[in-house]
Amino acid sequence: MKMVIEHMKLGGTGLTVMVKDTLDIAGYPTRASSRALQDAAPAEQHAAVVERVLAGGCQILGKTVLHELAYGTTGINAYAGTAENPRYPGRIPGGSSSGSAAAVAAGLCDFSLGTDTGGSVRIPACCCGVFGFKPTFGRIDRRGVMPAQTSLDCIGPFARSLSTLNEAMAVIDPRFGPAPELGDIRIGVVAVQAASDIQNAIDALLDASDLPLGRVELPGLESAYAAGMVVINRETWNACGHLLDTGLVGADIAGRLEAAGQTSDAALAEAEQVRARFTAEVDAALERFTVLALPTMPDYPLRLDEAADTRAVLGMTAFVRPFNLSGHPALSIPCEGQAGLPVGLQLIAAKGADELLLAVAGELLRRLDSNLL
Repeated sequence: MKMVIEHMKLGGTGLTVMVKDTLDIAGYPTRASSRALQDAAPAEQHAAVVERVLAGGCQILGKTVLHELAYGTTGINAYAGTAENPRYPGRIPGGSSSGSAAAVAAGLCDFSLGTDTGGSVRIPACCCGVFGFKPTFGRIDRRGVMPAQTSLDCIGPFARSLSTLNEAMAVIDPRFGPAPELGDIRIGVVAVQAASDIQNAIDALLDASDLPLGRVELPGLESAYAAGMVVINRETWNACGHLLDTGLVGADIAGRLEAAGQTSDAALAEAEQVRARFTAEVDAALERFTVLALPTMPDYPLRLDEAADTRAVLGMTAFVRPFNLSGHPALSIPCEGQAGLPVGLQLIAAKGADELLLAVAGELLRRLDSNLL
């Protein structure tokens, strides 16, 4: 098992960084951990976000392994290797940005970059016990990132502390400003069906913060999850369907891609209608509450030997994928359940309120006297 697929030393002497292998680094091929791209030519120029990292004085130490073609949630990769989960051995590292989360959890770098199309930063962050942030859709420049065309995917950082996560955002987002002054904070607790251990851990954290809480119903959450699947299937087919002709795509991904190729225009049009309705639903809830809170995952991460069927485990993204569809910023905060296994507290804020979201997370952690600040 491995986390890093390409070692390098690029840039200055500031924060150390590792980068998911869907982001171009000049002189190195972008293979997305797929045998089908094993002969890819070296990238001719850096992705825009890589340029930002280097301009910020950071040092890039390597490229990280991922779930093949960024099209899976477990992080299991028979070709490129499956990243070991450093804090929870034997458990899946989560996908698709598995190596980026694991590298941070292992202390190999200060922060790392992943991409999140259907939870692919927040899921591995939860599994590996680190922070993972999906900024507002469109906030981070995606030039030089695979896939080139997307209505869901966001570049996002992983870090072991909230302060480092803020530093990472200041590096990769030229518009990222100082933390805003916080007025009265109200947290809307989204009603979801999660395993009792998970919900108990989330409720205990929120109750201990002594912040005002209110219950929120998002009736469109389930349909938004399904619509998000329709959109990612069509967009991944458009980007990667041609790779099936190589015969080199892993069996689990090949099966998903073949099915994705059957996504109809009618299904896509209906998904876009769901996107509009669910976005309005979340916006309305955020007019009443500063942030929304819910678990990152509905249950503990699976053991590796339980997670072989990629399609069977897609439900682990039930609480994250809807917010890719809507485009709202979303943060996964690491905690643990009674079993000593990882749980993620997910916070959602209004579009463009990325600084506010991280500031609220900071206030919550301060009230909990957390060492994660």
